[in-house]
Amino acid sequence: MWLGIDTGGTFTDFVLFDGRELRVHKVLSTPHAPEEAILQGIADLGVDLEGLQVVHGSTVATNAVLERKGVRTAYITNRGLGDVLTIGRQARRELYNLQPEPLPPPVPRELCLEVGARIGADGGRIGALTDEDKQALLARLAELRPEAVAINLLFSFLDDSDERTLAAWLPDNVFVSRSSEVLPEYKEYERGIATWLNAWVGPLVDGYLRRLGEGLRPASVTVMQSAGGTVSAAQAGRRAVRLLLSGPAGGLMGARFIGRQAGDTRLLTFDMGGTSTDVALIDGDIQLTSEGRIGPWPVAVPMVDMHTIGAGGGSIAYIDAGGLLQVGPESAGADPGPACYGRGGARPAVTDANLVLGRLQPDAFLGGAMTLDVQAARQAVATVAEPLGLTLEAAARGIIDIANEHMAQALRVISVQRGIDPREHVLVSFGGAGGLHVCALAEALGMRRAIVPVQAGVLSALGMLAAPRARQLSRTLTGLLRDFTGEALEQALQSLADAGIAAMREEGIPTGDLEAGFSLDLRYRGQSYTLNLPWQGQEETGEAFHLLHNRRYGHRLDTPVELVNIRCNLHGRPPEMHLPPVAIDATQRPAPREVTVSGYPDAVPVWPRGLLTAGQSFNGPALVTETVATTWLPAGWGCQVDPVGNLQLERIRE
Repeated sequence: MWLGIDTGGTFTDFVLFDGRELRVHKVLSTPHAPEEAILQGIADLGVDLEGLQVVHGSTVATNAVLERKGVRTAYITNRGLGDVLTIGRQARRELYNLQPEPLPPPVPRELCLEVGARIGADGGRIGALTDEDKQALLARLAELRPEAVAINLLFSFLDDSDERTLAAWLPDNVFVSRSSEVLPEYKEYERGIATWLNAWVGPLVDGYLRRLGEGLRPASVTVMQSAGGTVSAAQAGRRAVRLLLSGPAGGLMGARFIGRQAGDTRLLTFDMGGTSTDVALIDGDIQLTSEGRIGPWPVAVPMVDMHTIGAGGGSIAYIDAGGLLQVGPESAGADPGPACYGRGGARPAVTDANLVLGRLQPDAFLGGAMTLDVQAARQAVATVAEPLGLTLEAAARGIIDIANEHMAQALRVISVQRGIDPREHVLVSFGGAGGLHVCALAEALGMRRAIVPVQAGVLSALGMLAAPRARQLSRTLTGLLRDFTGEALEQALQSLADAGIAAMREEGIPTGDLEAGFSLDLRYRGQSYTLNLPWQGQEETGEAFHLLHNRRYGHRLDTPVELVNIRCNLHGRPPEMHLPPVAIDATQRPAPREVTVSGYPDAVPVWPRGLLTAGQSFNGPALVTETVATTWLPAGWGCQVDPVGNLQLERIRE
């Protein structure tokens, strides 16, 4: 049996696959101790842990970084470079503010330690570690008593011997993170931040995964990484910085899995949960980036290329100082949640607005296991409706319109702003709240088709079951592309693959199941930023760079192309998983019940998704309810159920 678990800000989702059928479940998250919700959900499902294979998407690293609750961490670097992380890139957050509020430095000055070792840009030695360095460093660490240490020396990607020596000096009870292991690439600031983040939250992630592993023993536990593959829980604790987009990566793997089964490979994904919304682009495969961010810091390790905004079902609506209605980014979260949860919330959230309009049915939430309080939702929406002189319905529509515009703009960022026409893609909606907004967002971008996948409310957990074991490896290798031979580049790329194969062999993964994909980071000489291109041979990759640069930026240059980094995506075979077909017998189709939805004079049908059959079709307005989500189909949209139960939505008139 395989169990996918996605811990979100509001709910923890479960998808159980026994080789034939899927079972889904949701419980409220327990942010103070995420493993409690996981153990509760497994108990609810009645699963035998013997022989169970668990794939988990964890938010422990993400939350620790965003809430700045990492452990006490020392930072060791070359003499004279202790302020690199504090100085950063000197970018101004507020361009026209002459007195911006200063941010606290990543590492306090007293925890930044320096040693005399130095490697030059050519890999030659300039300064060596000495006994005096060792004695001074150990004495200072004994005074500071850090829980973790991050080591980041100049040009460690050329020679990591000094970092290894420093790590060997440190006490065994200290969590150690080396830049040459975390991110062996150039740019000492970005490499240093990644190394520090790994050390800062590493002990928290490692401790959490150990507790979870003990609670789930004898089940096998693997963890989703930010780049879309999984790694054993035993190794994940040492790779905390690669888990920062663990849950969202699962959603993209699920969307890709659903799209491929439906024959669609060009997708825009839209994952709307209780706290935030994640959007991404899939063009055949998931796009990765090494220019991601978490909070105010760059995260240069490979992760899914995703844009996140603070708009979700729990996003709170309010009136700003200028008297305008605003929505988010503050969220009601899991506790107390939107007002309609009946847990003490009093401020209006997007979920409350959908309930007031009738698009969310109070007795259909979580399959009827949790009844929503309509009166509490109306009272909450009234707190913004009355000051604005609006009816409850008008205020609720305003809340939803504003939230929709935030999410549509996010979709434009990852498509239109990159020279990609969203009309050539299919919008895939998932997350507990996504189905309520998918048609409006498709209309905003001029898209004609959308998919609400089967089990869309738990697609991140489903995607974890479709993810292979994987490693993302990289190394800086600089020079003009024309100066390298194809044979030399292939040898360098294969050396990355060999290192990854050795690491994955330690997890017991058969080497015959592994496949390697190679790529290069290229730029025109003199540029600061790179584009990543699949390796196709020296000349072919160079020409592909010119074409991609022209597509992305509208021009190409008659300038030599420079190689910056080489990359290897090493992955095993994904689990053999398929979605069971839904029934086709039309005689099983019951008549839908009807409800009132604001803005429609006639009654609107409510279709229970579990009773829809393959080939069934209907037009909006209509509601489709299921255990973990609701889909709103407005007038002008049609729906057809495909063989496995995905809702294929199509705009039938403008």
